[in-house]
Amino acid sequence: MNSQTACRNMVSQQLRTGDIGNQAILNLYTDIPREDFVPQAFKHFAYSDMQIQLPHHQRMMTPLEEAKILQALDLKGHEIVLEVGTGSGYLTALLSRLCKKVISIDYFTELTEHARRKLSEHKCTNVEIFTGDACQGWMDAAPYDVMIFTGSLEMLTESHRLQLLPGGKLFALIGKEPVMQGQLHTLDHHHVWSNEVIFETNIPPLIDRLKPNDFVF
Repeated sequence: MNSQTACRNMVSQQLRTGDIGNQAILNLYTDIPREDFVPQAFKHFAYSDMQIQLPHHQRMMTPLEEAKILQALDLKGHEIVLEVGTGSGYLTALLSRLCKKVISIDYFTELTEHARRKLSEHKCTNVEIFTGDACQGWMDAAPYDVMIFTGSLEMLTESHRLQLLPGGKLFALIGKEPVMQGQLHTLDHHHVWSNEVIFETNIPPLIDRLKPNDFVF
């Protein structure tokens, strides 16, 4: 099966049946080939309904998980988006087509360098990538219209919340192994928070250098 057929099958069998009806999001998977961002050893799994292993014990989310995040965020094109956990850079690329600017942070230089190269190849010119610990957000460019945490957090903190603009949205994977919730938190213009669960998953935690007993080798 060639990659174009695999992509079409993924869109019809995974995304559409998973209630992804936003055509702009569906089109992105054709416009930006997922296989270009997947590690070489896993390219034949690029369109499979599975999380793909990345270096440093990280993982890509499934195509449906990515699409559910994008659909829940309902980006309009004017947003400044913070993405914590660049990973392969694929979700970063999708976001870049839907918003004004993406600021993406990953702890591992190997991942940020790979993502920077792939994003350049695909003309994603509205992305800034940094290497660092952004488990508590990224104050350097705060506040943001949208914040996305692609590794899991035990809970959201006041530090996270203070970096979101009124009217903004924050997506985070909350919980501990083996089950986490992909939660969408919304802050209205009266500074009232609301949230909903988008999906359940299991994903490695974000690295937090300040957390006790969290050794990074």
